[in-house]
Amino acid sequence: MIIAGGNDTACHRYTVTAMSTPLTEENLRRAPKVLLHDHLDGGLRPQTVIELADACGHQGLPTTDPVALGEWFRDNANSGSLVRYLEGFAHTCGVMQDEAALVRVAAEAVQDLAADGVVYAEIRYAPELFTDQGLAMEQAVEAVQEGFRQGEAASGGRIKVGTLLCAMRQNDGWQRIADLVVRYRESGVVGFDIAGPEAGFPPSKELSAFEYLRQQNAHFTIHAAEAAGAESAWEAVQLAGAERLGHGVRLAEDIKDDQVGPLAAYVRDRRIALEMCPTSNVHTGAVASLADHPIKRMADLGFRVTVNTDNRLMSMVSMTGEFATVVENFGFGWDDLRKFTVNAAKGAFISHEERRALIQDVIEPAYAALGQPQ
Repeated sequence: MIIAGGNDTACHRYTVTAMSTPLTEENLRRAPKVLLHDHLDGGLRPQTVIELADACGHQGLPTTDPVALGEWFRDNANSGSLVRYLEGFAHTCGVMQDEAALVRVAAEAVQDLAADGVVYAEIRYAPELFTDQGLAMEQAVEAVQEGFRQGEAASGGRIKVGTLLCAMRQNDGWQRIADLVVRYRESGVVGFDIAGPEAGFPPSKELSAFEYLRQQNAHFTIHAAEAAGAESAWEAVQLAGAERLGHGVRLAEDIKDDQVGPLAAYVRDRRIALEMCPTSNVHTGAVASLADHPIKRMADLGFRVTVNTDNRLMSMVSMTGEFATVVENFGFGWDDLRKFTVNAAKGAFISHEERRALIQDVIEPAYAALGQPQ
């Protein structure tokens, strides 16, 4: 059983622990969750990887045992290096090179998230990674959107999914992906991102793509302050105009002894959401350990912190598991989890009306019930 209290005094923690719904794994799964940072090609089921590899002739899987394969992905990811972390994607992307595979992976992703209590998710991927066997990027986008629709239908309407299209920052042609975001925004594509190796490939590499997105009234987030320092967040926010920061964990470098520096204060005061992924942040070396993660400190200082999975297969995580992780390591209680969920809903790239309904009709009533005496 996972037990934790609130976030104020020892007396308050004792009261919450004693009186509210216990923070067990099953109760955490029941809680509605909003997920802003989840990679489609980082969240496949191990069995699906094996079956798709067999169907398409993909070579080189380290094992065809699903349990052992899942462990291999986790061990490879838990290296402390973002570059090494990304190596496992050669296998997942390798089996996602035709429309049928993309539909299946997308549908299963939505079903898995719905089963984990996620009520709204923004799932991201780079269309260019699925074109090695001749698939056009438009075909890839349309196949994934079909899979998302099938997954939502199979989940009985318990979840809604928006899509983020990523440009690979080490490659040229970010504008092509920005064009796809605008072209498919009436089909469920809600925003843009740049992903891949952060160091050496800053947002300033192709600022024209971000200018185009702003002119087209399109949303975008940027992976920043994960493998590179706070200066990466500065470029993302001040040069590109990012509405959210993917990870943003090293923005804490601009906070000294709880004195918030000018960049961190700007991010906080503008309510720019931080898409934090605690387990992944340890695996990629963004932080040395969970004990060193700044999520508690930044939440206490008023940043718009959100909790996310990043890559469910690579790090063997779920939203329920990440909630359990932050509860166990930082003493968060139901009110904190509610706040992280509301923060994520407020940062979502959907309409104001949809965000308000999500918060008022789904999130707040459920957490109010979870916080009631048992």
